[in-house]
Amino acid sequence: MTGPGRDDWTVNEFGYRQELRRSLSWFSLFSVSFSIMSITTGIFLNFSFGITRLGPVSIWIWPVVGVGQLLVALVLAELGTRIPLAGASYQWGSRLVGPGYGWFIGALGILYGAVGVPGIVYLAVAPLTEYVLGVDGASPRLTLFIALLVLTVAYLINVISVQAAARINNFAVFAEILGTVVLAVLLFFLWVRDDTKTDHDLGYLGTHHHLPGQPYWYAVALAALVGVYTLAGFEGAADVAEEAVDAKRAVPRAIIGSVVVSVVLGMVVLIGFTVAVPSDDVLASAGLPGVIQYWLGEGLARGFVGVVVFAMFALMVVSAAVIARLLYAMARDNMLPGSAALRRVSRTTQTPVVALVSGYVLNLAVVIFGYNSSNSFGTLVGATAVLPYLVYLLTVLAYGFKRPQLKAIPGTFHLGRFAPVVFGAAVVWLVAVILVLTLPAEFRKADYYVLAGLAIAALWWLVALRQRFARGQAGAPTIDWQSPHTGETRTRVGSP
Repeated sequence: MTGPGRDDWTVNEFGYRQELRRSLSWFSLFSVSFSIMSITTGIFLNFSFGITRLGPVSIWIWPVVGVGQLLVALVLAELGTRIPLAGASYQWGSRLVGPGYGWFIGALGILYGAVGVPGIVYLAVAPLTEYVLGVDGASPRLTLFIALLVLTVAYLINVISVQAAARINNFAVFAEILGTVVLAVLLFFLWVRDDTKTDHDLGYLGTHHHLPGQPYWYAVALAALVGVYTLAGFEGAADVAEEAVDAKRAVPRAIIGSVVVSVVLGMVVLIGFTVAVPSDDVLASAGLPGVIQYWLGEGLARGFVGVVVFAMFALMVVSAAVIARLLYAMARDNMLPGSAALRRVSRTTQTPVVALVSGYVLNLAVVIFGYNSSNSFGTLVGATAVLPYLVYLLTVLAYGFKRPQLKAIPGTFHLGRFAPVVFGAAVVWLVAVILVLTLPAEFRKADYYVLAGLAIAALWWLVALRQRFARGQAGAPTIDWQSPHTGETRTRVGSP
């Protein structure tokens, strides 16, 4: 049995009713994960960071990061097959370990969504939009207005329907590939043609240096963050699993496929952009828009950056959907304040409208905070880099805790005999990434924000959730279910 009916039964099997509209194809799921990672956004924001720390050779760390992320993606893909529910990481932690464990995973996800989207829209989308429009020396108020307008439109699209969000996102995937990958290839061939002066040859791709007082291993670790910052969010396909057709097969394909495609295309983009850097001075003074303008002129450069802005807008749209699904999933289990309202789904659009509005208000407040406290906001945004990796680590550890009991499901993705190796390697990789994101002195202030967020999550757990758990009023439902195929009654593996 396949199709929507089988998918609806899967949701019922986990103790819920199918309320969200199930209409997303495999490609729509792939587009969600691909857009959240967004090689366009990540490379445009972080390209100079790697070059500054290690030099052009830093781009060759990208595939190493890609392999590490693929290890994590393989684990999450199997969990997406087994537990295809909205608010994926929260559900996985709750059902593999327990509701308290799931709460902290979900809380980290909310913190990430609350700050990550405002950081991109205020620090990247708005300034790049000003560049595209030819606005020089824009006032802070204009930057704030553009950020709020983009954020508002992104959430309104989700209120209309998940299909509207998916259509925009599907188109954005093609736009991102055409606008970024084609641009990088074009710059490469313009460099090969050698009509415009540059100060390097192909050996530039192997040039390396490090900042004074920093050893090379430290420079390598920091340069790896270009990939670490970018290649995250691939689990987004699983977050909207309750709106996917044939979710148990489509979700893992989308997760793995989005990582592989992003790593390959991202490497092409990095090579093209790096050889096109005319000089370190151009990159330092004007960033990637300056590099593009050097080769193509101001008009074409603005056009290509416009495609980048559209890709970032698509990231806003799908991120809004993911944030709302996490709030909805946790509220459905009575884990949040105001859960009764947050879990409501519109009968007309079959979207969690209250959760969407709540996510919007949360993001809006953080953007306004950024406008009023720019220095603190930069540190706050920096703190969000470690949050998805804490979620990944806790989720992978939950998988390892339950792995011996997880038997293969016929016809779906399963790691099989490779599971112990993949699990061990993924844990080592994630611990290494978290250390790099927390130990360097420049990240120390950001660590305090993360600790403060965890303290707030612990306070809510102490004040309210423990009592709710004890009274059976919160947590993912645990039920025995009867297979419609065999009539056999079983207890669900991984129930809390």
